[in-house]
Amino acid sequence: MSHLNLSILSIIFILLTGIASAENNVLIPIGTFSSGTLTNWSNKTFSGKTHYQIVQLEKSYILKAESHAGASGLFKELRVDLKKTPFLNWRWRIDQRLEGLNEQSKSGDDYSARVYVVISGGWAFWKTKAINYVWAGNSPKGSVWPNAFAGKNAMMIALRSGNDKAHTWYQEKRNILQDLKDQFGADILYIDAVALMTDTDNAKGDAIAYYGDIYFSEK
Repeated sequence: MSHLNLSILSIIFILLTGIASAENNVLIPIGTFSSGTLTNWSNKTFSGKTHYQIVQLEKSYILKAESHAGASGLFKELRVDLKKTPFLNWRWRIDQRLEGLNEQSKSGDDYSARVYVVISGGWAFWKTKAINYVWAGNSPKGSVWPNAFAGKNAMMIALRSGNDKAHTWYQEKRNILQDLKDQFGADILYIDAVALMTDTDNAKGDAIAYYGDIYFSEK
């Protein structure tokens, strides 16, 4: 077999397994929006509908989310071993922040952008846990609180807030293994899904957000 054929087979293997290596850093793609696709992402509607589409912005393909008093999210089910790839990476930006909301109340539980990881409870659905990384409108950056609807099973962490600029990309990197330990007091070694949502259903507002590629990494 020629060296060329071996190279082609190697590329095919990477694409099929969904695992790549960059500078000896194992990467697991979750959302490859830059390739112009939403393959294997599903829509979950809670109240009304957020419109998601792949668009071109600044010469790159990204995911645009637009919500007008609606709340639906995109989620992707997959099992990720956090011992091997504990870091979740993504970039995001918003057009404007949602002002005047008490995000820790049910009436103000709206976010211009959020990315979250889910640990399934299986049939024991009440054991399902999640961490929501949110672009808050009013809660201070770094603050943590239980979700107004799900309580301590879904913890909210404000990565961005009102002091962060709109129309500006921010790159995020979180150690999910450590965050789960900090929030739930247990060694949770696997996640079962990643989701994202732009939602404005409770306060009936409007929001537009953009999400770049999402991936897990070894370091």
